[in-house]
Amino acid sequence: MVVLRNPDETRRRILEAALEEIHLRGFQGMRVEHILTRTKLTKGALYHHFANKMAIGYAIVDEILGQDVMNRWVMPLKDSDDPVKTIIDICEQERAGNTASEIEKGCPINNLSQEMSPIDEGFRERLEAVYQEWTGAIADALRRGQEKGTIRKEVSPEKVAKFLLASLQGIIGVAKCCRHDNMLDDMADCLKDYLMQLRVS
Repeated sequence: MVVLRNPDETRRRILEAALEEIHLRGFQGMRVEHILTRTKLTKGALYHHFANKMAIGYAIVDEILGQDVMNRWVMPLKDSDDPVKTIIDICEQERAGNTASEIEKGCPINNLSQEMSPIDEGFRERLEAVYQEWTGAIADALRRGQEKGTIRKEVSPEKVAKFLLASLQGIIGVAKCCRHDNMLDDMADCLKDYLMQLRVS
């Protein structure tokens, strides 16, 4: 019997398993043995794709988390005629898709930023690039809204984009710690109220 190998699929399986481990235990708590158990791969197969644990972590940021932000935020905002509605819709979709256990694990980008940015420059640079892509998409959408007359002229798109990102990450971080759905929903309602105030009356 001929065994068909798909290197891209194997690489993807490794990264997805590693991300699940990081989400549960943090990057420093991630163990190669756990990844092998999840994927049922040999150590040789794993190290064929990644030189070491750090290479796996960098690839997760570059290939999974960065792409996730692109799919969930950058592309919808790029096509949006109503940035406030689009941002609210994205947030509500995120909330609807998060179970209590998912909330308790927090946001993987935020988790990695808190854990690894202070101790590894490679992680910090990669995560900063994801954040810049994210805030850039929000700022561009708000700027287009100003041009169309739907967003108030006195709003600074760049500053608001940074504030929104910090608010989103802060809300998720507090919800992760407190583990109360009502607290998450209360904070989300306040953020929604703020977003609505960006619109032209």
